Amino acid sequence: MRVLLTGGSSLLARATAELLLARGDDVVLFQRSPAAFDVPQVLGDVRDAELVERAVGECDAVIHLAAKVGVVGSWDDYRSINVDGTANVVAAARRHGIARMVHVSTPSVAHAGEALAGVGATPPVTGRTGAWYAESKAVAEQLVRHAAGVHLPIVIIRPHLVWGPGDTQLVGRLVERARAGRLALVGDGAALIDTTYIDNAASALVAALDAVGPDAACLGRSYVIANGEPRPVAELVAGICRAAGGDIAPRRVPRRVAVGAGALVERVWALRGPDAGEPPLTRFLAEQLGTAHWFDPRPARDDLGWAPTVGIDEGLDRLAAWFATTPT
Repeated sequence: MRVLLTGGSSLLARATAELLLARGDDVVLFQRSPAAFDVPQVLGDVRDAELVERAVGECDAVIHLAAKVGVVGSWDDYRSINVDGTANVVAAARRHGIARMVHVSTPSVAHAGEALAGVGATPPVTGRTGAWYAESKAVAEQLVRHAAGVHLPIVIIRPHLVWGPGDTQLVGRLVERARAGRLALVGDGAALIDTTYIDNAASALVAALDAVGPDAACLGRSYVIANGEPRPVAELVAGICRAAGGDIAPRRVPRRVAVGAGALVERVWALRGPDAGEPPLTRFLAEQLGTAHWFDPRPARDDLGWAPTVGIDEGLDRLAAWFATTPT
């Protein structure tokens, strides 16, 4: 297959592209800036419907990863990229008769402030205010579900907290805050959470691409992808920081206090304007850090034929080896 990967400069897109290339598929990356990767690349924005149309038209399958992440920006920013951009990809895929499409979402779409323990991919929740990333991805997922059908086979994958060597999101932020003495845990750090090592997340996207089709069990469905090894959040955070070369003693903040502080930070950051950078805390982040998040692995195993191959401990060893050879 010739596979288009939108959001091609991300860690997950690169790992997925490497898997596809290794098995003989052709890959085209679509992203806003050049990636250090020797494959055809289309430079542009998913909000550019004409450019998306041309890129999709040259391929047989699509893995749609492009998204605005983080917590900085207005609703219009997130909507235009995560909702309107997704609509452009879906419309182009339908017009060009794309045979297989994977839409990459997030478990955050189902988070409503309470623990998610041992559940599957519950329906996306909309109506949030302030948590624009989760809200926009939830709206986008609803759009994709509505579009999925025999004439456009789509499966939705929600990778949960992807990490590994080179990760600038989860790993990068944890390590940066730990080294600066600004790392804090919400609650007692005992909430069980699952995560996804990067190789497992990439293999899940490839498995989903292979599994989806007009008659597939996964057609139009959502699947949470994770390692299947829930551990206390304090244990995972400590493991990542040790891999980076240092033990930590993070501060503990009661969940109720953290949620209140997150609300205050949101108001302050709104007054500081678009150049204020990433806020240290929001209500949504505090709720997520203080509640359990682990999921039922059976749907992905049964419908996609996928299972993780790299365990948490092996992943931490690989992360430590990477930090040992990477300048800080």
